[in-house]
Amino acid sequence: MWTIFRLLFSSLCGWVRSRAAMQAEILALRHQVLVLQRRTRGRRLRLKSFDRLFWVCLSRLWRDWRKSLRIIKPETVIAWNRKAFRLYWTWKSRSQQGRPAISSEIRALIRHMSLANPRWGAPRIHGELQKLGIEISETSVAKYMVHPRRPASQSWKTFLKNHMRGSGRNRLLCRTHSQLASALRLPRALA
Repeated sequence: MWTIFRLLFSSLCGWVRSRAAMQAEILALRHQVLVLQRRTRGRRLRLKSFDRLFWVCLSRLWRDWRKSLRIIKPETVIAWNRKAFRLYWTWKSRSQQGRPAISSEIRALIRHMSLANPRWGAPRIHGELQKLGIEISETSVAKYMVHPRRPASQSWKTFLKNHMRGSGRNRLLCRTHSQLASALRLPRALA
């Protein structure tokens, strides 16, 4: 009994599938006739975006679409399908312009807090802003903080001049350093 039911069900599905395939083939052939009627005499066949979209959709829904295709090559439809796939994912992964914009008041507050408390880093200011109910990331806080400029450090030349003025012991060490540098023939910048 079960096998008879399975046999009847599979033959019914086959009949429905063949009917749907036949309807798809008729639709494809009619579309090709319309495209050919649209063509002007002696000119190259021009397909519109709708035609390309039609064949891409039909190729996804119907297995035997290649058998009824006459006006273009099946490879062309596959290329359109790939192009549509690339365009979709390019559109899907387009940039969303980064983080949401931070208001000028919050930026001014971050600058003021970093100038008033020079020892506070981005984590501390971020925590204080969160206590105030301002939702902002720590990296954004670090971006808008004012970093005080440190004075430039002195060069070796300045260091040696400053120590040559001092006591005799410092002069002796500096002379020894100069003699060592000339003995090793180091470049003048290092000496």
